[in-house]
Amino acid sequence: MKVPVKVDGRELTLSNLDKVLYPEEGFAKAEVIDYYSRVAPVLLPHLAGRPLTVKRYPNGVEGASFFEKNAPDHTPGWVRRVRLPVPGSTKDRESIDFAVVDDLPTLVYYANLAALELHVPQWRVSDDGEALPPDTLVFDLDPGPPATIVECCRVALMLREVLAADGLTARPKTSGSKGMQLYAAWDGREEPSAYAKRLAQALAKEHPGEVVSVMARKLRPGKVFIDWSQNNPAKTTVAPYSLRARARPTVSTPLLWKEVETCEHADDLVFTTADVLARVEKHGDLFDAA
Repeated sequence: MKVPVKVDGRELTLSNLDKVLYPEEGFAKAEVIDYYSRVAPVLLPHLAGRPLTVKRYPNGVEGASFFEKNAPDHTPGWVRRVRLPVPGSTKDRESIDFAVVDDLPTLVYYANLAALELHVPQWRVSDDGEALPPDTLVFDLDPGPPATIVECCRVALMLREVLAADGLTARPKTSGSKGMQLYAAWDGREEPSAYAKRLAQALAKEHPGEVVSVMARKLRPGKVFIDWSQNNPAKTTVAPYSLRARARPTVSTPLLWKEVETCEHADDLVFTTADVLARVEKHGDLFDAA
């Protein structure tokens, strides 16, 4: 069944609203669209101006999925698009027409495509569609089993201290999966990947039993890998408030530092859509850098 709707003056046609995308919870596409619509006031500022990469699950989280960077020809004309060069593209394309989610109709459009996961880079584009310098620094903390997000929290506290010494204020969020990320506003003092790599290597040297700064899996059991390479301009990170394609509709959730400091069990920092909407109502946007 197709349902015509008007969102902020834009006409959209929603389809298959009763299709279950998270079978374990019976969470349907209508609920995905509802979540993204309700969380939009805090989500949109973190998507605005950033070229979008989505991970789509047309048959739900247990079905096949695919990443989509290029906004296809049938994308509505009112969706903002920017053409950007993509050197080294796996599909041998010199440029890609990326969508930019600046408003609620575009967000609802992608939710209707079962674009469960929203990924963006650490830089924005100008009004003219030109790539701007990175404005955000990110550290992706990935636990090597049996380590969990509990160990990630300990490493996050180490990173917070090091960043603070350099005059940078860190903001924590869960990945919505196994790990977490730390963000900081970036002032362009140097190339962000080089800076992040240096910090990761220093912490790995100082805490060799807890931290690793290289990707080799054989080195990672029981430790936290600080992935500094997410600062490469060609890479994206899951956006704050984005759903994740796990068994349950978990969300990449901004955290209070108190929650990081007191985390004792991995389940302490697992948040679903309902949890996140309640948190936003209570705290507003914990990821607001202002």
